[in-house]
Amino acid sequence: MAAYRADEDYDYLYKVVLIGDSGVGKSNLLSRFTRNEFSLESKSTIGVEFATRSIRVEDKIVKAQIWDTAGQERYRAITSAYYRGAVGALLVYDVTRHVTFENVERWLKELRGHTDSNIVIMLVGNKADLRHLCAVSTEDAKAFAERENTFFMETSALESMNVENAFTEVLTQIYHVVSRKALDIGGDPAALPKGQTINVGGKDDVSAVKKVGCCNA
Repeated sequence: MAAYRADEDYDYLYKVVLIGDSGVGKSNLLSRFTRNEFSLESKSTIGVEFATRSIRVEDKIVKAQIWDTAGQERYRAITSAYYRGAVGALLVYDVTRHVTFENVERWLKELRGHTDSNIVIMLVGNKADLRHLCAVSTEDAKAFAERENTFFMETSALESMNVENAFTEVLTQIYHVVSRKALDIGGDPAALPKGQTINVGGKDDVSAVKKVGCCNA
């Protein structure tokens, strides 16, 4: 994004949610992408938290409003309001804790129960810098992503590995879904109102969107 463009000068606003077990690094992924910060002293998020960042996708400025679970996941009590209007999701597990990967299926079911079928989902294996402690193989995660028709990347918020790539890929795919839906109904995607969170509807082209994207370090 060019420096001269104001933060509010954007073409599309997309809501993206972060989900997954407590302690997998969701807040650090958020702060790394939006502020390029990482804290080893991270505490569980309390209260509603989201941050924004704008990126360029093709010739458009896309603003991401990324929501963090606000500690609710510790009580398995994420509200439907958290998911409302989301067009993208990063489903995060910790590569060093197998139980967090086992719980991915439950998170995915909940996510799909609260969102549109066209939501763009990226499975994220975080803390990939701790390779010597790895408890979840890349192959297992990749197989799950292929089976569930989601994207997949391994990231390290600590080392800033693939964090940019994961968010950018999700936002790019959302843009393509929204553009195609606008074309399907004969509209011009550029004519959609600015600042509106766009809900993507319909089940017809979901398979064309969610090819597995794999990027291993």
